[in-house]
Amino acid sequence: MTRSLIIALGADHGGVSLKNRLAKAIIEAGHEVRDFGTHDQASVDYPDYAHAVCGVVAGAEADLGILVCGTGIGMSIAANRHPKIRCALVHDVTTARLTRQHNDANIIALGARIVGEEVALDIVRAFLTTEFEGGRHERRLAKLNPAPSETV
Repeated sequence: MTRSLIIALGADHGGVSLKNRLAKAIIEAGHEVRDFGTHDQASVDYPDYAHAVCGVVAGAEADLGILVCGTGIGMSIAANRHPKIRCALVHDVTTARLTRQHNDANIIALGARIVGEEVALDIVRAFLTTEFEGGRHERRLAKLNPAPSETV
């Protein structure tokens, strides 16, 4: 069994229903959820929720984060503006597993209009239970935020 994790969740109005379902499953799996909203289907701006989740993940107040909007694209773009965040837009279990193993992703973005609920639940299980492999991947991760003199 994996250790209990603190998972930060955020969604806009297009992802709130799926976020709520994921939160329930995460709690049932024995993890803690920090829900940054939104909490209803009133129109909101997705970057606000992405930035809130990224703040606690980057600050080590949460172990991992999950963002949900209609497609997941906007959330992933907003999240990856943060230097300590590696957010992957995932659509299936394989990409969720590989982004943890190879990219040490600390946040995933899901599209509620793209991924069905059962697939999303499987994605989250894979994301929460897969470890970073390290090794050759560490060198590549170090190059994600190179110093200005190191750019090609």
